[in-house]
Amino acid sequence: MNILDQLNDWLAAPDRWSWTVPAGIPYRTLEHLRFSLLALAIAAVLTIPLGAWLAHYRRAPFLATSAMNISRAIPSFGLIILFWFLASRWGADTRFWPLLLALVALALPPLFTNTYAGVVALEQDVVDAARGTGYREWQIMLRLELPLASPVILAGARVSFLQLIATVAIGAIVNDGGGLGRYIVDGFAQGVSGRGEILGGAIAVIVLALVCEGVFTLLQRFATPRGLALQNASRSES
Repeated sequence: MNILDQLNDWLAAPDRWSWTVPAGIPYRTLEHLRFSLLALAIAAVLTIPLGAWLAHYRRAPFLATSAMNISRAIPSFGLIILFWFLASRWGADTRFWPLLLALVALALPPLFTNTYAGVVALEQDVVDAARGTGYREWQIMLRLELPLASPVILAGARVSFLQLIATVAIGAIVNDGGGLGRYIVDGFAQGVSGRGEILGGAIAVIVLALVCEGVFTLLQRFATPRGLALQNASRSES
C-alpha cells in the first residue's frame, strides 16, 4: 500500500473528525491551539508592558537586538529537553511544564523586540504634542504609543505564534497531549505502516500554521489606525 492510500485510510477512520476523542483531528487541533495561545498570552503579559516602558523612556536599546539574536540561537528541541530534565529533577509534571516553559521562552524575544521597535519608531513630535495637552506618561503609553505600535506588536505576535505551532508539534515527543504533533510521533513509532499518519499530521500542522498566519494578518490590518494606514499608503505610492 502506498503512502497516499495509507493517508486516505487514516483520514477515513471513524473517530478521525471527532471533537471529543483524542484520535480526532479537531480534538488535537484545539489541544495544539490551547498550548500555543496559553504560551503566547503569558509571553505577552511578561514582555509588552516591559518593552513599552523601556521604549517610552528610551532605555536598554541593546536588549531588543540581543533578544532576537538569542531567539535565533536557541534550538527549540534542546530547550524542551532542558526543561524536561529540570522538571523531572524537581518532581514537576513532565508532560505539561517542560513544553509550556519552552514555548514561553521562545515567544518572548519577538514580542519584546517588536514592542520596543514599534514604540521607538513613533515620531517624537506626536508624543510631545500629547504631553503638551496634559497627558501623563502612563496615558501616553496606553492611549497613544501602544495603539499606534499595535500593528508592529501583532507582527511580533504572529512570528511568535507560528514558532509556537511548530514547537508544539515537536513537543509531542515529551508530551502525551502534544496536539497535532502526536500523529507524527505515533506514526514514526509504527514504522512503515504509520507513514499515512505521519503525512496526515504534517499536513494538519501546515494547514493550521497557514490559517493562523492569515488570521494574524487580518488582525494587523484591523489594528492599524486609519490615519496611519492612509499615511503608509501615500508613502508607498510616492
